[in-house]
Amino acid sequence: MTVRFILGDQLNQKHSWFKDTDDKVCYFMAEMRQETDYTRHHIQKVVAFFQSMRNFKDWLHERGHQVVYYELDHKDNEQELTKNLKKILKDKNAEKFEYQLPDEYRLDKQLKEFCGNLDIDTEVYDTEHFLTSRSELAEFYEGKKQYTMEYFYRHMRKKYDIMMVNDKDPEGGKWNFDQSNRKKWTGKHDIPHERGFRKDVSGIINMITDHNVETMGNIDPDNFNWPTSRADCLSVLNYFCKHLLVHFGDYQDAMHTEEKFLFHSRLSFAMNSKMLHPMEVVEAVIEHWRDNKDEIDISQVEGFVRQIIGWREYMRGIYWKEMPGYKRSNRLDNQNKLPEFYWTGNTKMNCLHHAIKQSLDDAYAHHIQRLMITGNYALLTMIHPDEVCDWYLGVYIDAIEWVEITNTRGMSQYADGGIIATKPYVSSGSYINKMGNYCKDCHYKVSKKTEEDACPFNALYWNFLDEKQEHFKDNQRMNMMMSTLHKMDKDKLKALKKRANDIIKSPDEY
Repeated sequence: MTVRFILGDQLNQKHSWFKDTDDKVCYFMAEMRQETDYTRHHIQKVVAFFQSMRNFKDWLHERGHQVVYYELDHKDNEQELTKNLKKILKDKNAEKFEYQLPDEYRLDKQLKEFCGNLDIDTEVYDTEHFLTSRSELAEFYEGKKQYTMEYFYRHMRKKYDIMMVNDKDPEGGKWNFDQSNRKKWTGKHDIPHERGFRKDVSGIINMITDHNVETMGNIDPDNFNWPTSRADCLSVLNYFCKHLLVHFGDYQDAMHTEEKFLFHSRLSFAMNSKMLHPMEVVEAVIEHWRDNKDEIDISQVEGFVRQIIGWREYMRGIYWKEMPGYKRSNRLDNQNKLPEFYWTGNTKMNCLHHAIKQSLDDAYAHHIQRLMITGNYALLTMIHPDEVCDWYLGVYIDAIEWVEITNTRGMSQYADGGIIATKPYVSSGSYINKMGNYCKDCHYKVSKKTEEDACPFNALYWNFLDEKQEHFKDNQRMNMMMSTLHKMDKDKLKALKKRANDIIKSPDEY
């Protein structure tokens, strides 16, 4: 008997493992406290993974595969990976153990060590999901001093012949339409309701509660709104193509108090759990665009494709190149604690209130909310990147370490010293005001700098630049901002720094 282990983010029905049934192969899956407890997760995230895993188990059963599945409350569940594996291998009198490459370093290490202590044959398979190998990005940048995602993205376009006129030239005459993807949402176009689901997940919630699993966030047990099967995921993909793609690129950076999802696809959980393959998503979007070019501009499509074949693969490549040291990086030496309002949304800063409340209510926020609201504030207030990473890893339904840590510790918090981002993504209140309507009804005034009702981001921004200027003195992309800082009136800077330090000292009062 061969035992094959499937992780909760390896729900790929198209994997070659499942083409044929074999009485001598048993698949093993388990809901474990090891996975619910390594950080504090959003309740919707735990529910989504458990429900998706159970649906995948049912799919395997329906096709005649032999499956052993431990629910969290299964009598034989030891709640720890290696203990459960030892038990199942013994129960099945297994002669061989097989698993697919994990996407998290901790699980990769755990399974390697486990196999090293077995006295039966073992074999590791690719997940057959990603468009690059673990080492492809490192090989692509070998000998280069700086990584630039744009060049890797172009490499991916050429490699897979995606939106190419020939082997050198992109469709539309340029590689990147990012300049067209920065519009503020003004209500000009109607936003269709997201493709939602009304699922009863009360049974799973009760099980999680009965076992005292510590979670965060909110959930409606009768109206769970995320895809948890391949059919669900394909439905969300189809809905995105038909109803949302037309304006996705235009407003992908926009923020609005009344619009949580705008034209975003909500496909990241579907892909990160591997229920959808990135190439089938890209091909479906491009095919729909080609059939509707009179309605959909290339800028809407390119911006979406870039996120999947460019950014997503790039982040994974950085992860496997830089781990495990990447997890300890704190180049700016930030040491502060995350404010309590990150777990409640109770702050007078309207942008943070909305972005955090949305995260807690929906286990979702789009990339600009994550980068330029919650991430921007955390960096400006010099929060320790461990604190920020723990929150991001827990609160979002699509957060798995390989994609979360690179986006958070690298892109958002600049803790890697510039491996991913060539400059820190920080701003005053003006950028937030430019891209959304959060400032309109805020307790604070975005136009003010040091007064009691001044937007906290304004003072925090200049204080951060002043405090960390030694780190940026050789960064050409920071020259303009640092020059402005150095020319600033001393008394003005002193007042800004006092305001900023008052905020940093007592963040939950603001």
